[in-house]
Amino acid sequence: MPASIPALVTPAVLQWARKESGYDAEPAAKKAGVPVGKLLAWEGGQAKPTLRQAQALAKLYYRPLGVFFLPQPPSLPPLGAEYRRLPGIEPGAESPELRLAIRVMSRRREVALELSGELGHPVTEFNVAAHQSETPAAVGARLRGVLGVTSEEQLGWDNEWQAWRRWREAVESAGVLVFQFPKVSLKQARGITLPLFPLPAIGINSKESSAAARSFTLMHELAHVALVCGREEGVALEEKRDEAGWQELERFAEEVASAALVPEDMLAAFLGKMSVARDAWDVPLVRRLASTFRVTPLAMATRLRSAGALTWSGYRRWRHEWDAYVATLRPRGGGFASPVEKTLGRSGRPFVQLVLEALDANRITAVDASRYLDLRFDHVEKLRQELVKGPVGSAERADDGN
Repeated sequence: MPASIPALVTPAVLQWARKESGYDAEPAAKKAGVPVGKLLAWEGGQAKPTLRQAQALAKLYYRPLGVFFLPQPPSLPPLGAEYRRLPGIEPGAESPELRLAIRVMSRRREVALELSGELGHPVTEFNVAAHQSETPAAVGARLRGVLGVTSEEQLGWDNEWQAWRRWREAVESAGVLVFQFPKVSLKQARGITLPLFPLPAIGINSKESSAAARSFTLMHELAHVALVCGREEGVALEEKRDEAGWQELERFAEEVASAALVPEDMLAAFLGKMSVARDAWDVPLVRRLASTFRVTPLAMATRLRSAGALTWSGYRRWRHEWDAYVATLRPRGGGFASPVEKTLGRSGRPFVQLVLEALDANRITAVDASRYLDLRFDHVEKLRQELVKGPVGSAERADDGN
């Protein structure tokens, strides 16, 4: 059989591909279904994998098979030069799942720029700058103004899924790609930002079952994009702040996100109606107000703290009650997503539309389109139909395939 023919791969490239994907030898061998000694023999040049085994490694490492036949490993920039600093993540020591998520986001961004140039489409430039010397409320108002979401529209949303899709659409229209990534634990990352211009990209962890939490993470990451525009922040490899300084920046981004989602004038109007004494907010009251704005109770508590309705001690008391309440909840099951829903949820409508337009204009092949969309070509027509229908704002459907 052809698959049993030895593949004349370059041993050093095999080792490079494994390490670049974040795998130690033992877990890589386990996932590839071979003894670790055999994998190390391939990497050392004492043996050669079969073509089928080389294909399995290419899939595991998310590399084109042809890379393995290069005479030497390709020279690539460090991954830490592409994403913003993440809590607890050391650049160069990211997990295989996180490295893959960042690489996929980076590749989609590159494709979007290439296809936009091919089709002659101008790229909307996001240039909203933020500075830590400003108040979070001022930065949040500026971001909200660029996104163009009115208070009347927000109060008219039926549920948090409709809110999430509308916020995502607004951010994408402002010149920021929004993707979703699977298989990364929430402890590693709820969101990722590629602060590269033009066309920065934000990734949202699709393990987050709450749409309201996705909306908050989206705004949090958008605040970081604005901080990069203001030269207050850079990529992970260039971040020089100590832990205390970085935590302060994170709190600033959190307050900006809550201010964008819950503007001062809207909040003041509701606080006047509810007449709750300072620090008298309990879990049911915060949940009630959060539901009105289609945000998470935690985001609302953050906003109440920054608005002065909660002191830090009051916030900490509320947070203790909230954590106790959350501990009583059962995990929410994920919904089933079709291949088309996975593609739309993970890649975003603007990216999908760009790929399909390039396909129709014969700028790319069907094979290219399938690869860019991570979708079998026989699903493309269903994808077109879904785009025509538009986002389903009121349905609580899985849109990520996680």
